Amino acid sequence: MARGALHCLDAACNKTRALPKAEHIVVVGAGPAGLAVSLGLHRKGVRSVVLESSPALRASGYAITTWRNAFRALDALGVGDKIRKLHLHIQGLRVFSSSTGEIAHELDFTAQENGGPHETCRVRRDLLLRAMEEELPPGTIRYSSKIVAIDHDVGSHTKVLHLADGSTLRAKVLIGCDGVNSVVARWLGLAKPSYSGRLATRGLARYPDGGHGFQPEFLQFIGQGFRFGFVPCDESDVYWFYTWCPSQNDKGVDESAATMKQYVLNSLRSSKVPAEAQEVVERSEVSDASAARLRFRSPLSLVFASISKGNVCVAGDALHPMTPDLGQGGCSALEDGVVLARLLGEAVLAEEDGMEKERLEWALCKYARLRRWRSIRLVGTAYMVGFVQQSGNPIVSFLRENVLAGVLARSLLRMADYDCGTL
Repeated sequence: MARGALHCLDAACNKTRALPKAEHIVVVGAGPAGLAVSLGLHRKGVRSVVLESSPALRASGYAITTWRNAFRALDALGVGDKIRKLHLHIQGLRVFSSSTGEIAHELDFTAQENGGPHETCRVRRDLLLRAMEEELPPGTIRYSSKIVAIDHDVGSHTKVLHLADGSTLRAKVLIGCDGVNSVVARWLGLAKPSYSGRLATRGLARYPDGGHGFQPEFLQFIGQGFRFGFVPCDESDVYWFYTWCPSQNDKGVDESAATMKQYVLNSLRSSKVPAEAQEVVERSEVSDASAARLRFRSPLSLVFASISKGNVCVAGDALHPMTPDLGQGGCSALEDGVVLARLLGEAVLAEEDGMEKERLEWALCKYARLRRWRSIRLVGTAYMVGFVQQSGNPIVSFLRENVLAGVLARSLLRMADYDCGTL
């Protein structure tokens, strides 16, 4: 039966057939945001179910920059030390001009500032997700569970979730952490993410024999129409990225990983990026190179957007997809998870009788108020930082390398100096 016909049948029969028992809280997506919400609720003694469309934990995506705000969230969730033990602690940032090779700005992350150093690591995404998954009760994550439609059951004030396998699930609270192409965000009516006009390719270079020898610092090269950087994850793995604005001459460069890798190398060789930095790309496996459009949700659209509606809300990339220029996508997703788990946990555990629906909706409404302006600032700042850093315009390049380099670098630390609080 066609999905549209099934929806009509479901709606017509809601009053006559028995729906499945309602789960209290259903989280869609087992990424950083979804697992953070579920783990935070678990720490507070509240059960949740996580629906993941893939058959196993999706650990692809290379690495996530975890700044001070991310570690505060991870500490609140009780997994901060697990992550710290597995990764190098980045000591600083050096920004170079890709046209001259000269240093445009340096930052020392170890400096005591605003209560302590700027704790920063480049965390492998698979290790981050597994660290949180291991802390959840068995069976919390239901794999191969893809949502295709959402209905409202008026009688019980629950959401009826239609899954791709034909089954249904009811939720008293529905939290969409299902990424840029979020089904839940579409149901809420959030604006479709926009293409930034830029592409990004990323990779992981492995140095199994004797290690890579790089200092624990973040090196970045900006200008000439691209932004390239790399940072060690541990003693043997180095993460790198390359973002650029494609031209008419770039058609087909992303058709295969091998072509994409060669395109990046040709671009770096025609600039002042040093040979040891180029070697990071050369050492990457061909399958490690990928390209993706960088998308973001317009900050203006978030001003009046329905981040929550009744017993439904969104978090992570489903709420605030952004360009990667601040390294805050994963960090802010963890913030969302802690804030949402705290508010929902308090609402579920409150002792007032007969007001559960109102408490839960109030918690989601408060979450939306707290996260709206934080999301707007992050998305807007990331877009502007990327535009200025990557621009090949002569005027912008002059201002960037002589005036704005320090401002842009310090914006990374300003956005990271945020505390989402405890559970």
